[in-house]
Order: sequence, then C-alpha cells, then structure tokens
Amino acid sequence: MADLLQVVYKALDDKRAEDIVILNMKNISLLADYFIICHGNSDRQIQAIAREVKEKAEENGFDVRRIEGYDSARWILIDLGDMVVHVFNKDERQFYNLERLWGDAPQIEVPSVSE
Repeated sequence: MADLLQVVYKALDDKRAEDIVILNMKNISLLADYFIICHGNSDRQIQAIAREVKEKAEENGFDVRRIEGYDSARWILIDLGDMVVHVFNKDERQFYNLERLWGDAPQIEVPSVSE
C-alpha cells in the first residue's frame, strides 16, 4: 500500500493539488483503508489531477476500479480498491468537509516523493 500511496501522492503533487490530506480509515470504515483528500482551483485542474492519478496508478500496475464525477469536476472520486482519492473543487471541499466528518481517522504523513 505504501507504493500506491507514493504513486498517488506524486501524481497529486505533479498537478499541484492543494492541501493533500491522507486519512487512515482502517478499523473506521469498510469502504477503504485510506482516503486521500485534496482540491484544485479550476475545473480543468481538477480533471487534470484525476487524470494523472488514473494514468500513474495504471502505469504502475494498480487497478482503477471506478471514477465518478469527472465531467462535473466538482468532486471527483477515484476508487483504487483499498484507497479512495477525493479531488474537490475548493468550495465543495469546504462544504462537505470530509476531514471533519471522519475526524476520528488519524492523518498519516505524506510518503516521500522520489524523483
């Protein structure tokens, strides 16, 4: 899982996703082991972030099960099995506030990004 975290984080960082938060959802949710939450500043950037995560995950042999919300670019959800990536529009992120909703989930440090 650490490899997938690094791949996803690097993809997010490469497209300048903002305020990246990784929540450890183990023993808290049956949906996934990790939620990664971030936001972009425009529809185009939000879609570019999601596209980069998908492409990099697949290039590294990880299965992308589903992507939801890509066309509207308000909240794109990328299902990577044990990991779910949430790419928000800034206003939507503030409205849904997943960090507060899942406040009992410990945040984990961002894995090191190797060039």
